[in-house]
Amino acid sequence: MAYTFSLPTINSEDKGNTRPIALSKKHNMLESPWRDVQWTEERRTSLMKTISSYKPKHQEVNQTRVLLLGPVGSGKSSFISSVQSVFNGRVTNRAMVGTSTTSFTKRLQSFNIHGEKDEAPTGLVLCDIMGLRDEDMTGLTLHDILSVIKGHVPEGHKFSPDQPVTSETPGYVKWPELKDKIHCLAFVVDGSKLNTFTGYKSTFQQLREHISDLGIHQVALLTHIDKISPDTEKDISTVYSSIHLKQLIANVATLLGMSTSYVVPVKNYAAELDLDTNTDVLLLSAVDHILQYADLYLKDVPLSTNN
Repeated sequence: MAYTFSLPTINSEDKGNTRPIALSKKHNMLESPWRDVQWTEERRTSLMKTISSYKPKHQEVNQTRVLLLGPVGSGKSSFISSVQSVFNGRVTNRAMVGTSTTSFTKRLQSFNIHGEKDEAPTGLVLCDIMGLRDEDMTGLTLHDILSVIKGHVPEGHKFSPDQPVTSETPGYVKWPELKDKIHCLAFVVDGSKLNTFTGYKSTFQQLREHISDLGIHQVALLTHIDKISPDTEKDISTVYSSIHLKQLIANVATLLGMSTSYVVPVKNYAAELDLDTNTDVLLLSAVDHILQYADLYLKDVPLSTNN
């Protein structure tokens, strides 16, 4: 039996154009994975220790703040809950997750990632924000996103297209310190819906240009990879052996205008009740990837700056 997938031709002038790729069970896997991952309990434990003991590479910052940004339903809140689930030792929904087509998250919410058995917070904070609606960013303006990144937006601020963030916004941080700012941005893209995201290309690239001007490094999380290939649905550890997933990652990189090295696939916990070692390794590897780029930014920031 052959499985047919439609991958978006991002470079095409016709945004509706797709290029079908037929993959059979016999020929849809590479002979060896194109990224080397150790799918073991030892690797999982090693990554957990690395993240638990992580300290930002700047003496004025106690915790690295990472902003998750993506279309509605891309899996931002689920990623936060999934990462915390790994450290909790059980599947939990720490960040509220919705199932509608509208953004469940309306406010800026920052989540301290705690170590094993609810230990003290790690050096990582994942920030959730309203999802992007379309290429016009209805409900979340570029101005508001940049205000969050620059550290002006207070915790818990509720976003509204009719009330953009200004210096008159209650709780507005006029002179944010480095610890208040975003140190890395992670675009979150649902791999199972990439065909519908061609309209976001200009939005993503506009965002990347402005964010890059601030010196902030950006990565991409490709979610729902278990829904886009029969192989990864059955065994998540085949992700880097799947021809389809490799092509999909390349398309995401093109959509966002970044190198494939910045794109990492993840599987969030959804219907599962128990943790899975392979899923944990993928989630923790993504976090480790993010922290490396956050540190690149922090290393370049001089001491005592409010720029």
